[in-house]
Amino acid sequence: MQVKDRTFLITGAASGLGAATAERIVAGGGRVVLCDLSEAVEAHAEALGDAARAVRGDVTSADDMQAVIDAAVALGGESGLAGVVHCAGVVSVAKLVDREGNPADLDAYARTVQINLVGTFNVMRLAAAAMARNAPGEDGERGVIVNTASIAAFDGQVGQCAYSASKAGVVGMNLPAARELSRHGVRVMAIAPGVFQTPMMSDIPDEAAKALAAAVPFPKRLGFPDEFARLVEQIITNPMLNGEVIRLDGGIRMQ
Repeated sequence: MQVKDRTFLITGAASGLGAATAERIVAGGGRVVLCDLSEAVEAHAEALGDAARAVRGDVTSADDMQAVIDAAVALGGESGLAGVVHCAGVVSVAKLVDREGNPADLDAYARTVQINLVGTFNVMRLAAAAMARNAPGEDGERGVIVNTASIAAFDGQVGQCAYSASKAGVVGMNLPAARELSRHGVRVMAIAPGVFQTPMMSDIPDEAAKALAAAVPFPKRLGFPDEFARLVEQIITNPMLNGEVIRLDGGIRMQ
């Protein structure tokens, strides 16, 4: 599959990994529908020009995401929706038992899983249904789904029970989804980023961010969002990439 003249849905597209992915797809001649809850997504779509549309939506809402998918299919015209890059998610930190001996908040745990895992499933199921209706291209391919996991799925740290569990769920869905959707000509991949320069990292103190950068074997820095976007582009254009989770982390293994 080529990026040029194809339409892709990007969630979490107002900033960070999603915004960088949208920029790279448009630069490659593709069209994008940008989905986010933040009103900043509208300004980003406007900056990308006629090849971009913004649709506000909650990834955990079936109605919201169906409207977003419909907008992407409409933008795609005869070729429909070629792919979805799902970057929407939240980070949460909470110990099972805090310093005062209080248990972690159950609602906060459920919210993290609802957004990161259930939201991923919601987007994937609706996008897959839309892409299954596409006319098959080369090799019978009809579409591609790229989900965002995290190295926390494998190297979860103290306080990351909710976040690690939600991202491990994304990893767990990857292969069975790829196997199921193969009959429709839809590939499913996941990227597990390490520590990247995104708005999520802005909440971390400078000293902690420097320590994380120093822990990366090479290159000794935080990842750039465009490096994530470049991998997305490779996944879109390489039909043999299917059913796999790719760590994009400079070799870091969290302590």
